[in-house]
Formats: sequence, C-alpha cells, structure tokens
Amino acid sequence: MSIWHNTPNLTHINALNEGTMGEHLNITFTEIGENYLKASMPVDNRTKQPFGLLHGGASVALAETLGSVASWCVVNRDLFIGVGIEINANHVKAVTKGIVTGICSPIHITGKNQVWDIKIYNEENELVCVSRFTCTIVPKNKFS
Repeated sequence: MSIWHNTPNLTHINALNEGTMGEHLNITFTEIGENYLKASMPVDNRTKQPFGLLHGGASVALAETLGSVASWCVVNRDLFIGVGIEINANHVKAVTKGIVTGICSPIHITGKNQVWDIKIYNEENELVCVSRFTCTIVPKNKFS
C-alpha cells in the first residue's frame, strides 16, 4: 500500500529543485516506490571536500532534500509542507568519484512530526552514509 498522498511523479518532484541547492548539487529524483523515494547526486567538484572525498555536508544535503520532499509527498501538498527540525548522519565509507544514491523511507509519518531514514549508497551498492531526518508539518501559507 502506497504511503503517498495523490502519488507524485518524478517530473514534478524534479522541478522542485529549480533554483535551489538541489539544482546546484545536481540532485535528481530517480524513483518513487510504494514506500520510498530515491535520488542521486554526482561526486564531483560541487560535492567534494578539499581532500577529494565526498563532503559530509553534501551527503546531508542529499538526505535532507530526500526527507523534505518525501514528507511533502505524504501530506496534502496544496496545504502543507514538511520543515526539517533535526538531521544526523553517520558517514561510513569514503567516496571519491561516481554517483551516490539515497533511498528515503519512513520511520514515523503520522501526526505533526515525521521521521525518515535515509541510506546513501555508492555505485557498487556499498553503504556510504546513514541519516535520520525529522520534520514537522506546517501550513504551506505560513511561509507565503
């Protein structure tokens, strides 16, 4: 059974990145499952730290982008958005090139607060980063 409110489509979700950090980092949403959302990001000059490794902050940006968009997709998108209130990340493997892919799935998505699990993998499907994202659901017009 799908967790999404009016199942979103990839074209619409990817359009959300226009003019944002997601666009700058070339984060691309690639798959919508029944209970997960996937996005990828290149490991290149935009996402590496000075020593040539994937920057932990770039991994967190991918995780928060996934969590924020996933939270928005499970509520009435005309009325509400999810606003991040906490994120953590454990970086478990270095990446120097290629593309990383994040998979976001729910831990708790009922009520006013949501908690999401985001795992990021390299091209060899090895775990690179584990993140937990918490957001609160607020009326969309609060930021108009």
